[in-house]
Amino acid sequence: MTTSLSPTPPATTPRPYESYVYAYPHKTAYRPLGDRPALAAEWAGERKDALSLYLHIPFCEVRCGFCNLFTRIGAPGELTTRYLDALDRQATAVRDALDASGGAEGPVRFAAAAFGGGTPTYLDAGELERLCDIAEQRMDADLRAVPLSVETSPATATADRLAVLADRGATRLSIGVQSFVDAEARAAVRPQRRAEVEAALGRIRDAGIPVLNIDLIYGIDGQTPATWRHSLDAALAWRPEELYLYPLYVRPLTGLGRLGAGGDAQWDRQRLSLYRQGRDHLLTEGYEQVSMRMFRRRDAPSQGAEDYACQTDGMIGLGCGARSYTSRLHYSFDYAVGMSEIRAIIDAYTETADFSRAEVGRRVDGDEARRRHLLQSLLQARGMAVAEYRARFGAEPGEDFGPELDRFAGLGWLDAGAGPGLLRLSPEGLAHSDALGPALFSPSVRAAMAAYASK
Repeated sequence: MTTSLSPTPPATTPRPYESYVYAYPHKTAYRPLGDRPALAAEWAGERKDALSLYLHIPFCEVRCGFCNLFTRIGAPGELTTRYLDALDRQATAVRDALDASGGAEGPVRFAAAAFGGGTPTYLDAGELERLCDIAEQRMDADLRAVPLSVETSPATATADRLAVLADRGATRLSIGVQSFVDAEARAAVRPQRRAEVEAALGRIRDAGIPVLNIDLIYGIDGQTPATWRHSLDAALAWRPEELYLYPLYVRPLTGLGRLGAGGDAQWDRQRLSLYRQGRDHLLTEGYEQVSMRMFRRRDAPSQGAEDYACQTDGMIGLGCGARSYTSRLHYSFDYAVGMSEIRAIIDAYTETADFSRAEVGRRVDGDEARRRHLLQSLLQARGMAVAEYRARFGAEPGEDFGPELDRFAGLGWLDAGAGPGLLRLSPEGLAHSDALGPALFSPSVRAAMAAYASK
């Protein structure tokens, strides 16, 4: 293998569990865009026939101890109304920009939609109706014709809210349970009781939404293999179509971070052991592994849009915590974890009149596009077809990322039996996904993230 485009600094074997890796570049690498580019210009020439639509609601009833998402506790006064008003203005401006950007590939079309947060079901039933109206009437997204995923919580999964979502086309509901053991929920600073969780799950099943996803967390203080198995079996009793198993991470400015929890090699070993226990148990119970975190029941309907690919297709994010992607620019609004900064950003968003320009983001050049494609492909259990990479970038992955791939192979993270046309992680590689991801970050993205963390 040859040298990579921008070799990442040499490192010892990275810790397996430090932070989640989903999208690239990470949002902490975004910076204010001095030229405030017009969205119509940025979307000109982009494919817009298979977009993903994401609407972000930055409100929760409580803030869990492990959470570093862009969300605030509560919405005093008329804040939810003002927020939806701003979301309506933004959707109108973004749709106008998409229509004005032109393109030879046909009309704008959304292949998938999601409401996230925060907790979208923090909104009441009437507000959820309005949220769906914004997606449909302003963005022209057909929510009943595409996969629509919505996040919820035990306290907000009420019958009236669920009825709205079922009626408006929701195909998947994801509920953050984290643990069915009350003491563990308290240790994660998540005030809930199992009886409340079970009641919420019953209401979700009664609503008839086709796919139920349950989130569980391993690595909680006091958790043992026995209590982890207890939570797994309690979740399996509901036969969820999907299960996500998340390692507990303790990040700065979170509740657990302020308590100084976690952070040593012994904890890493415990989480790896619990991950393997959970993975193996779900595989024997009829689930297939889709990624490090995601497990899907083998007989469940897929919720992936058949004609949307996260590596190549664009995303439209609406709301102050949402990201949007073109092939050349990733953009959003300011990001923060601290409560006072989040409140200020939300207030500024609700007062914004002009949403026609990108404010904060990062340009994605050829090197970064290659890194993103490889990273987001490898993090899926199915791996990456080498021919797709070659067709897009005119090179072999090994020509661009020789040292990194050699290192992954040496650690046993690549599936040696995947065949010459497929680059795929081994089971051990999947277990170390959140260490593998940062190993592909460019030096400039690493520097930007480090500068943000040191502020």
